[in-house]
Amino acid sequence: MKPRFLRMLVAGVVVAVGATSSVSATECIAPANPGGGWDFTCRQIGKILFDIKQVDAPVQVTNMAGAGGGLAFSTVVNERNDDPDLIVAASSATTTRLAQNAFGGATADQVRFVGAIGADPGVIVVAKDSPFQNLDDLVEAIKADPGSVAFAGGSAAGGFDHLKPLQILKAAGFSDITKVKYIGVDGGADAITQTIGGFTQAMTGDMSEIVGFIRSGEVRALAVLTEERVPGFEDIPTAKEQGYDVVAVNWRGLYVPKGISDERFEEWGQKLKAVAESDEWQAAMKANGLAPFTKVGGDFQSWIDSVVAQTADLSREIGVIQ
Repeated sequence: MKPRFLRMLVAGVVVAVGATSSVSATECIAPANPGGGWDFTCRQIGKILFDIKQVDAPVQVTNMAGAGGGLAFSTVVNERNDDPDLIVAASSATTTRLAQNAFGGATADQVRFVGAIGADPGVIVVAKDSPFQNLDDLVEAIKADPGSVAFAGGSAAGGFDHLKPLQILKAAGFSDITKVKYIGVDGGADAITQTIGGFTQAMTGDMSEIVGFIRSGEVRALAVLTEERVPGFEDIPTAKEQGYDVVAVNWRGLYVPKGISDERFEEWGQKLKAVAESDEWQAAMKANGLAPFTKVGGDFQSWIDSVVAQTADLSREIGVIQ
């Protein structure tokens, strides 16, 4: 009887373990420190996925700062290529760096871009006590002495954040853009800290990264890089209305490991679409200055392919890559 009892006990343990492991927790990697745009994406989308019952357990958020997103990308490609429960926060900065070969030879086709569900307007921000009261003040100071103004941004040099002020300066007729100072840090929160602390004169980033700092009065936004003023932030003028024809928005979305099945890829697309259509996400967009922008599944992947090609062409034009 004793051996039989032991066999039954072992069988019970196996069943129990199997039942416990049948619900796999989703992990979302934010490729930056807490507080930035990628962190926002993971935490907001992760929370809503669970709230609207698209996943069975709370989403675990892992911050993995390094190489402007390159560390997370390399980890997914080389160590977790077939993990069906892994999602990674991504944005225009991700595709810009891939287009510019900033991830050490990594290419966009090594992962699958599952979707975007919001556009984060680009912004140019200064500290509350900055002498620059508007975009003209900033531009004229750079024209007079390009080395007098340094920008901090959450992307590497030549990345999406870096390109924003360069586009404004080109629109202003300033051609010697290689003299403009730029400091790339790991995420928007670090860039804001650099500017508030006086280490840089301006921050180039996205609306979601600065909302809390605007509301606390620590910074002033000189311009938002959208077609029209952002609902909820109507006091921030666009660059266009200040005479600079520049629009630069940062989509917020996810990529997943390339090695997962087509069925799982489409499932993630549908889950992300459900988040986009939820009241919770609508409220999150309004609270954080995001504009609607929904592309999921195969349509989004095709769009990404074209964006990467276009970004590579533009980067060659301005000399970022050869």
